[in-house]
Amino acid sequence: MVFYANPLGRQNHITHTLALWGEGRLRSIVARDIMIKDVHTITQDRKVAGARLVMHRHNIGALPVVDANNVLVGIITQRDIDLAGAGANVSHLLVSDLMTQTVVKAKETTPLRWIVERMIKTGIQRIPVVDDQSKLLGLVTQTTVIKAALMFDLLK
Repeated sequence: MVFYANPLGRQNHITHTLALWGEGRLRSIVARDIMIKDVHTITQDRKVAGARLVMHRHNIGALPVVDANNVLVGIITQRDIDLAGAGANVSHLLVSDLMTQTVVKAKETTPLRWIVERMIKTGIQRIPVVDDQSKLLGLVTQTTVIKAALMFDLLK
C-alpha cells in the first residue's frame, strides 16, 4: 500500500478539493441523495467474532451498532478489532467493548459539503445518517461520496 504526502497541508487540501468539486453543487446534494439505505448493523451485546464475520461476508469495513429500536449507539470497524487484537484473540469480547461510542453522524438533509469536510478533517471513512431520534437511516461512505462525484458530474 502506498501513501502520498499532502504537500498542500490538510486545510489547503480541503479547500482545493471542494473548489474542484464546485461549491454550489456540493451544498445542493444531501446525505439522502447518496447514502446506502440497506445497512448491515450489529447490536452491542454480540461477540466481536460475529461482527468480524459479518464484515468479512459482506466485504465491509465497519458496522453501525444499534439497539433494539434501531437507535445508533456506536460503530465498530475492522480497524478497531485489529488494533485491539494486536496479537491477542479478541473474538470473545463483546462489540460494546471495542465500539466507538462518540460517532460523527449526519441527518438526511446534511449537505454533501459538510460530509466531505468531516471526512477529510477527521480521517473517518463512514458517517451514519440518523433521524431526530438517532434511528439509523443509512450510511455515507468514502465510496458513496466518490460515486456521487461521478454521478453528479462534480469532477472537473
